[in-house]
Amino acid sequence: MVAMTAIAVATDTIEIGTGIVNPYSRHPALTAAAIASIDELSNGRAFLGLGAGGSLTLGPLGIDRDRPLTHVREAAEVARALFSGDVVDFDGASLSLSSASIEYGRPEIEIWFAGRGPKMLHQAGAMMDGVLLEFLHKPSLGDFIARVNEGSTTTGNQPTLCYSTMVVTNPDRLDEIRPHMTFRLVDSPPKVKESLGITEEHTAAIREAMAIGLDEAGKLIPDEWVEPFIILGSIDECAAELREMKAQHGFDEFMLVVADMEEAESLMTEVSEILEKA
Repeated sequence: MVAMTAIAVATDTIEIGTGIVNPYSRHPALTAAAIASIDELSNGRAFLGLGAGGSLTLGPLGIDRDRPLTHVREAAEVARALFSGDVVDFDGASLSLSSASIEYGRPEIEIWFAGRGPKMLHQAGAMMDGVLLEFLHKPSLGDFIARVNEGSTTTGNQPTLCYSTMVVTNPDRLDEIRPHMTFRLVDSPPKVKESLGITEEHTAAIREAMAIGLDEAGKLIPDEWVEPFIILGSIDECAAELREMKAQHGFDEFMLVVADMEEAESLMTEVSEILEKA
């Protein structure tokens, strides 16, 4: 929240939000109050990004990721009620509130979800304002989006779809990406692991190396496990792939994942050219 406050003070137009906060390590009401504060400070530019959390986040804290569907659903329900200015009494399966309220909330604060589990994506389609499809296995994107659409049809909800990944025009930069693939691969659905040839032995070895550090674990990630998750090629090739993916899957937005802050400006300039061509 400190970083988002600094961003809010230093900017005038960009939207600011969590990407992604889980409902386990912090009470969702506290998260909602913090987002409402950022929204007030930024003159209505904040949003809340929710997810169930993964092994890299919850494991070191010794938190059991139990009933993730319930935790995420109830966190969203409570946040939405608090943003609306309601006095909230809530006795749920994962959290409770008694006469809680936020006087500075705004009903229009959007709630986004990021994840890849089929039940989670179905739930997100049914109730979230937006769904972030980040760093997902590209050959499986159709299946992921189908789950969102199925949830959407059950309620008539129309979430915004945002596809997000890294864009690589220089193959030498793959080494920078490997550490970021470690926790994503070990937490990938079984179908994705099977398609990539990732065995239980591979997963155990990566987890063991992660205890030393992500850079060490990244040494275990070959190119063929990285490339199906990113946009890779020349500027024209990347533009063509994004154009084809948008036509096929109907994304509303694209968000660039930046791993190296020192190269952020040049990378964003390069990707802006790609997006113009896409």
